[in-house]
Amino acid sequence: MRKKLYIFIAAVIFAIIFWGSISLSDSYYATIDVALKLVDFPEGYTTGSNLPENVSIKLKGEGWKLVTLNIGAESEYRISVESDSGLKYANLYNNLADNRWILSETEVIDIKPDTIAFIVERIVSKKVPVLVDLRLEFKPGYGLAGNILVAPDSVIVSGPVSIMKDLNEIFTVRKSMSSLDVKKVLKINLPKSAGITYSSNLIEVVLDVQRIVDKQFDNIPVDVLDVPKDISVVLLPNTVGCSVRGGVTVLGNLNEDQFKAYLYYSDIVNDTLGSVIPHLELPKNTSLMFIKPERVRYIIKTF
Repeated sequence: MRKKLYIFIAAVIFAIIFWGSISLSDSYYATIDVALKLVDFPEGYTTGSNLPENVSIKLKGEGWKLVTLNIGAESEYRISVESDSGLKYANLYNNLADNRWILSETEVIDIKPDTIAFIVERIVSKKVPVLVDLRLEFKPGYGLAGNILVAPDSVIVSGPVSIMKDLNEIFTVRKSMSSLDVKKVLKINLPKSAGITYSSNLIEVVLDVQRIVDKQFDNIPVDVLDVPKDISVVLLPNTVGCSVRGGVTVLGNLNEDQFKAYLYYSDIVNDTLGSVIPHLELPKNTSLMFIKPERVRYIIKTF
């Protein structure tokens, strides 16, 4: 019984193969899409023209050949630029000889598009800053604790002169992230553009994401600057406190010595209220919530 089953299965498989070989020997029509590529540019030249990414080619041929083309066709339809520069027109039918893999045992019925136009231009290079295109969403209570770090922060861009003359910066491709609550190191590509190359295509971006908190610092001494030698200024009080906001790790490493409070003697001279607002320099990556007291009184003594 089992032997008969094996014979039956073998017969079915043979019949399918035989039927397929007979069927695929007939002529059929098929349309394939292949990438369009310009080649043989003069040295130091390229194009920035917007061209279709693919060429659609309708073919007639035996089924076996069409199946082979669809499965393993070369990925490019090549158009030779030759040695000219400036505005050029190319009839894709005239380039079939440069793409002989299509002509092997098949007949080309149609090519779309059948003609393309492009401008061949001189290549120039310049160094421009890299800007990151980010869309970030954080978990409640979290945020960036410092500046976004970008490496490299600038790249050398090479491309057609018509594009390069107005290029002063380059953005990365857009990257969106949500529910951020930890530090992230990202690898982001620069955008692909016709005729454009970069000294580095991949950009590293560091996002220092931390819980954002407030912290108070007290007893920050207030200095009076530019006081004449024959004058002494007494401040009441001579220290201030403040509350700042920032990443939990950033604030955890701070102390009062990293804050600088001061006012200029000219602030006192120009005052009409009897008290002045001190200036406060904050550590990096912090923001001021309030200063206490907001104003300090003063007594001027002369010698």
